[in-house]
Amino acid sequence: MRNNICVFCGASEGVNPTYAEHARNLGLVIATQGRRLVYGGGKKGLMGIVADAVLQAGGEVVGVIPERLVEAETAHRGLTKLEVVPDMHTRKARMAELADGFIALPGGIGTLEELFEIWTWGQIGYHNKPVGLLNVNSFYQPLNNFLQQVADQGFMRQDYLDTLHISDSPQTLLQQFDAYQAEHYDRWAK
Repeated sequence: MRNNICVFCGASEGVNPTYAEHARNLGLVIATQGRRLVYGGGKKGLMGIVADAVLQAGGEVVGVIPERLVEAETAHRGLTKLEVVPDMHTRKARMAELADGFIALPGGIGTLEELFEIWTWGQIGYHNKPVGLLNVNSFYQPLNNFLQQVADQGFMRQDYLDTLHISDSPQTLLQQFDAYQAEHYDRWAK
């Protein structure tokens, strides 16, 4: 079982209440399955909602937050553990180190940046952990369509695109994560 699940998500709740509902549900599923949440350490938006849901269900939450965001008073002070790091680069590296898999809830450019960086790290062999999108209310469908175009146009191999797990169910994503067998890609092979 992949016990430590890193969740990337927005520091906003978005305009549709279903995003918050699914963040709560993901947190509940993580906790009730005996897994631990690793995330960016914030108290606002979907970040705070998923963390609070895990905590309220009796689970553990590790937040990793850069000093600058602590100073801006966005840190969640009620976590199992809050690690304060110097910068965003250190934050992402530490979350990657702690996690056994990565799920992106809806979010903005920060969420997308984290998603693409961690997925790229897997492609070039820095980790062999699963990456998935929780496709709440079809939020990630346009991105999935674009990624298919990227593969169709020869800028990504289809077999690598197929490593990105996409579901609207956290239970399904976590089952896929537990069954995940990393493949080793020769990045430069044609």
